Amino acid sequence: MKNNWKKYTIEFLSIFIAVISAFALNNWNDNRRDNNAESKILTEILNGLELDKQDVQHNILGHEHCIKSGRYWRSIINGEVVSTDSIWRHYFLLTRDFISIQNTSGYETLKSRGFELIKKDSLRAKIISLYEFDYQTLEKLEEQYSEMQFHESYYNRINEAIAPNFKFDPNGEIVGMKLPLKIEENERKVLLSYLWKIEINRKFTLEAYREVDGKIGQLMEKIKSELNR
Repeated sequence: MKNNWKKYTIEFLSIFIAVISAFALNNWNDNRRDNNAESKILTEILNGLELDKQDVQHNILGHEHCIKSGRYWRSIINGEVVSTDSIWRHYFLLTRDFISIQNTSGYETLKSRGFELIKKDSLRAKIISLYEFDYQTLEKLEEQYSEMQFHESYYNRINEAIAPNFKFDPNGEIVGMKLPLKIEENERKVLLSYLWKIEINRKFTLEAYREVDGKIGQLMEKIKSELNR
């Protein structure tokens, strides 16, 4: 009887150990699979962020150039002496609009897999905040907020005042301008008010871009740190 108990005990322990080992192995495989999936998604997000950062910096530079062009036209409207060699460029940039492009494939993959795949809470929160709030803010500023649609809001009125003064070559290319502009004082003030509003709105947009640019950089560093663990 005693030997039977020993036999049953050994068999029970053997089965128990086998079950626990199988469970542990399965759990280890699940963790390894999740870790691999997390690394792949973070790598995909990181690659997208590198492209996003380039686009953000391109738009920052673009708005900065547009502000300079606005100040160029302010000088002309105020009767100051300016060089007209690059007037076509300033004409092109004055009311130019931009679009905000985000590479969201990595983030969309994460959403489909579940945000809990990112184990670190602070990293997960920063990723969600960037894509769901900051990127949406840039898109709305550039593409949806009517006051920021410079071409649609201001081009026609400004063009009516300045275009008759352009000089064109035989091919229809802008090569200069007759200065000083012959415009009424009321018209001059209206044009100056447009230029002021355009610059203020571009500066506001630039602040948003610079803030997001910083957040992208911080998130990239956190992802790199996590991948190198």
